Amino acid sequence: MDLKKTEDTQKELKSGVLNIHKGAQGFSAEFMEFLNKYQVIGLAVAFVIGSAASTLVTALVKDIIMPFVGVIIPGGDWQSAVLQVGPIKFMPGDFAGALINFIIIALVIFILVKYIMKGDVSKKV
Repeated sequence: MDLKKTEDTQKELKSGVLNIHKGAQGFSAEFMEFLNKYQVIGLAVAFVIGSAASTLVTALVKDIIMPFVGVIIPGGDWQSAVLQVGPIKFMPGDFAGALINFIIIALVIFILVKYIMKGDVSKKV
């Protein structure tokens, strides 16, 4: 009887291991399908490149464009301008710099998308 019980236990154990293995393969296949369906790798690459482009455009605005704007606008260092109303400090200069930065980034993205879509021969409705 002990031999029969041992064989049954071994069969159950083997069956359980096979089910775990199939479940792991199912998860792996499902995960790969998710990556392919939602193009997660491409999205990650686009995020990294977008982050690098944002840093580049921020440097362009801060180091090249803003010095010209600073010369044109009287008062010099307008980005550090502070408007204080009671205990509240408003920083319109910092906001204006961020706004100019955003507009340039949006313009660059618009031009890139326009260029990429120019090569797309499918009709967009």
